[in-house]
Amino acid sequence: MGLFVSRKTNNGKTQVPVWFMRQAGRYHNHYQNIKQNSNFNTMCKDPILACEITHGPIADFNFDAAILFSDLLFPLENLNFGLSYKSGPPTLERRIRKPSDITQLKSLRPANDFYQFQKEALSLLKESLPVDKTLLGFIGAPFTLYAYACEGSHAGNLTNSKLGLFDNRFESFMEVLIPELLTNMFVQAEGGADAICLFDTAAGELTLDDYKDFALPKIKILTKEFKKKFPETKIIYYSKHTNLSYLQEIEDENIDVLGIDWRINLSEALNLLSKDYYIQGNLDPSYLHLPWKNLKLKLELQWQTLTSANVDFSKWISGLGHGVLQHTPESNVKNTVKYIQENYIY
Repeated sequence: MGLFVSRKTNNGKTQVPVWFMRQAGRYHNHYQNIKQNSNFNTMCKDPILACEITHGPIADFNFDAAILFSDLLFPLENLNFGLSYKSGPPTLERRIRKPSDITQLKSLRPANDFYQFQKEALSLLKESLPVDKTLLGFIGAPFTLYAYACEGSHAGNLTNSKLGLFDNRFESFMEVLIPELLTNMFVQAEGGADAICLFDTAAGELTLDDYKDFALPKIKILTKEFKKKFPETKIIYYSKHTNLSYLQEIEDENIDVLGIDWRINLSEALNLLSKDYYIQGNLDPSYLHLPWKNLKLKLELQWQTLTSANVDFSKWISGLGHGVLQHTPESNVKNTVKYIQENYIY
């Protein structure tokens, strides 16, 4: 596949690669020290700062991949939703409440120009990262960004978003959003990303039928059109709160890796889906708050369970079922990565 450099031990065995979503974030002193003299929006949009923040977890914890420090909501900013981070959590001045709201959307700048800050940061990272580290870009998946545009967040039952699937709001918004996201992916690939992650954190709020009918077709448009232009750049698709039934319906030859959360049986996912995809995940992020002796037992159990299930370890990327949580002890992150790299060997 070429996404991760194959790391061999002295006896010729292979280490399972590891990286975490949100590995550069609020739990990390390196990030907090930078934030003392900046703010989230600036940290994302200043390529030098974004590069420095992205480097932090690589330097301190030795992850096998670096993921661009940025935010998945920037497409909504460029589509004139009035995105702001001034209150802490992101807020939107506008939301999609009725079909006519979409006719008022207009890009602030051409997409190819707007996302140059990400391209510049990725170019800096490509030049400065060790050659054995994988560089990841990312975007929000279509339904997840649509849900945020309707609700202003991903909290609650997403009733407004779901109703919009049936009154043409979703389809109308996709006509605006898909070209924006596709250009965003192109720009990140041009910056040197080895893979682009599609994060679908709202996907599991949909019924399986609605996921198949609405969310999946838009994902497939993105992945197909992206691979036409960048066939060698990998695509990682992560969905939260889904299950194996959802993953089995994806059937997308343009997706290289499926990221899964901790609700899915990892052994079953590997044995069922690794013939078509690499599987990434899926330790519960809350486990990283345990005392190390308890966390170590969880890691030992994970490896034992996978070994007993006779999974194809060559198709697994170790990680969390979602992002690193705020207040996670740095020592646990460091010890977890070290343990995986020293013990998850096949």
